Amino acid sequence: VLGLLVWALIADTTYYLHAAYGWVMFVSIFFWIVTVLFFVTYLLQLQLKFYMIPWPLVLMIFNAAATVLYITAFVTCAAAVQPTSWRQWDYNRRAAASFFACLTMIAYGVSTFFSFRAWKGLGSNAATSQVSDHA
Repeated sequence: VLGLLVWALIADTTYYLHAAYGWVMFVSIFFWIVTVLFFVTYLLQLQLKFYMIPWPLVLMIFNAAATVLYITAFVTCAAAVQPTSWRQWDYNRRAAASFFACLTMIAYGVSTFFSFRAWKGLGSNAATSQVSDHA
């Protein structure tokens, strides 16, 4: 939802007049589409059919790449906002897009942390820690 807000707010402005917003549009649309594809994959449990793919590692790499590229998109978007713009509605939308790009960057960063924990197997719970070899 946050990524959708970023590219929807930028798309509603005259972003094509500023080259910096082209990068923001690419990052936000690309990662939004891939995130939706991963969501559908997990929703339909297709990852169980493709068991040979190391899904925790794939998700960790994807989330880390999304975090790094969203950092660049956030900085680019925030730096390109011009408060003296003669089109006030463009300024408001671009400023809001910068805010949501920051939130999206943080969300992907948190997802990277949890993906790393899942990949390393650090997410044990009480049920899995009680298993013993006394059988």
